[in-house]
Order: sequence, then structure tokens, then C-alpha cells
Amino acid sequence: MSLVSASRAAKASAIALTAILALSACSTPAGNTSATSSGTFAKDSNTLIIGMVPDESAATSTWQPVADYVAKVTGKKVEVKESSNYAALIEASVAGQVDVVSFSAFTYLQAKAKGAHFTPVGATVDASTHEPGYYSTAIVPAASGIKDIAGFKGKKVCFVNENSTSGYLFPQYLLNKAGIKKGDYTPVFAGKHDVSAQKTAQGKECDAGFAQEITVTTTGPAAGLFKPEDLKIVDKAFVPGPPFAVADTLPADLKSQLKDKMSKVTIADLKTAGITTSPAFEKFFAEGYKPVDDAYYNNLRDLCKTLPDVKTCEGV
Repeated sequence: MSLVSASRAAKASAIALTAILALSACSTPAGNTSATSSGTFAKDSNTLIIGMVPDESAATSTWQPVADYVAKVTGKKVEVKESSNYAALIEASVAGQVDVVSFSAFTYLQAKAKGAHFTPVGATVDASTHEPGYYSTAIVPAASGIKDIAGFKGKKVCFVNENSTSGYLFPQYLLNKAGIKKGDYTPVFAGKHDVSAQKTAQGKECDAGFAQEITVTTTGPAAGLFKPEDLKIVDKAFVPGPPFAVADTLPADLKSQLKDKMSKVTIADLKTAGITTSPAFEKFFAEGYKPVDDAYYNNLRDLCKTLPDVKTCEGV
């Protein structure tokens, strides 16, 4: 090969290599729309997308103060993405369409099992136990003769969704503990905690049901769906709190900032930052977040092993 030919070949190789490197730099991981040299964002480096489960009829307004605080501490625009159902939130987290997520505990485990890369940093503290968690309650109409879960046998029982921690997984545990198996009752899936509680309070579509305690005592009544005195709690189980989880793909400094600020945020922190909070939110978020990590949810993984008939536990 002549020197001229060799020179041309070298230039061609250099151009090809430059093109390959340029394409690599511009490519974006599947499911994401913006990648930087240090991390990947669901939308762009100036925006954070917060995903949340559709637990309440007013989920967006319920969590808006938290979203506002995230915007305040990060200096980024925050968009709230309320999923139409639990499965949609799992899909969004796996596809990289959200940057931070307020999962339910079980939804978090399902998302992780399907390939979502998120790390919990904090969870809501229950005011009655002062721990990061809350209660799944077994409920009946106030005038019902049912006194305990054993009385659910042969009844129409309201659940939230098969992917719900306190609206299905723990109810299965409570029913199983009472010796009640599938086939011993007629399941009714209400879709949301407040709807499950409402249908149970009405006593027509459901003779009994399950919902998280905050819905039964606070958010459901606040929305005018029923009154607290319309329902009677006959049993309950403590559930690890819904984690505020951060995408592992975000830049390291941003992940560190979110962990530092969101693992132990309080109402006082929100107010100091100038965030507006409603009385209903303050009651719900009375003790803020406490730090949690992935290992905190291992008891749910163990619980799934005791419930072989729960298909949604597969892979968790």
C-alpha cells in the first residue's frame, strides 16, 4: 500500500471512529429521554418526574407538598405523574419514565423484581407507632354483625388491587391466618383504598373489606365518601411504609441530595421552605419520613413465601 493510500485509510478510520463515538454520546438508554455524562433523567436534566400510586381519589393533591419540597431543595421543575393503576406505575418505573417514586411497599418489590433500578431513602412514619409504616385494616359496615375476620367467610369482600400492599397482600395474610382460603369468599376489586372503604361502608357490593387505616379515618371522610362512624375496624396489621425511592440512574450528586433531604423530612421542614400544607396533609404526614433501605422490605419478601396462592408474589 502506498503512503498516500495508507494516509487516506487512516483518515477514513478516524472519521468512522469519531462517528461511532458521537453516536454513543448521543444515545439514550431505553425508556429514557435525556442522558447526561453523569446520569440519566426521565425527561431532561432540568426536570424531575415523580410517580405515585393511585391510592386516593385526590392522590396528586395529597402528595403535592412533597413534590413542591423536592422542587425547592433540588432547584428543578417537578412534574407529578399519577398512574392510572399499580401495574402502570410498575411499568413506568421499569421503563425509566419516572425519576423518583412514592411506591407502595409491595409495588416497590414488584418493580424491583421486573428490573426497575430504584433505591428507597425514606418512608412515611405512622403517628400511632412512630415507625415508618402504617396499618392495613379489616373493615365492616358499622351496623354489621361481623366481629372478626373469621366472619368474612362466605361474604363479598372488597380489596383494593392485586398489587396493593395493604389492600391485598396483607389482607391475604390476615385471611390466611384466620383459616380462610380463596374460594371461601367472593372478592371484589375496588381499585383504590377510598373506594374499597366506601363500598364496604355502603354494605351493598361488599359485606366486608380492606383499606389502609389513614383512608378509613382521615382521607376518605375528608373527601366526603363516608364518615368514620360508618365503618368498624375488626382487625389490622402493620405494614412497612410506602418508600420514597430514587432512580439509581440519576447523577450521584442529585441522588445524594435527595437522600439527605427526603429521608427525614418533616412538616416543619416543608413550612420552613415556604410549602403550603393542608390540615388533611398535616394529619397524614404528621411525623414525616424516616430513613429506610431495601432491606427494610425483606419481611414482605418473606411474607410472600408464606402465601403461595398469591400470584403477584411471583418473582418478589
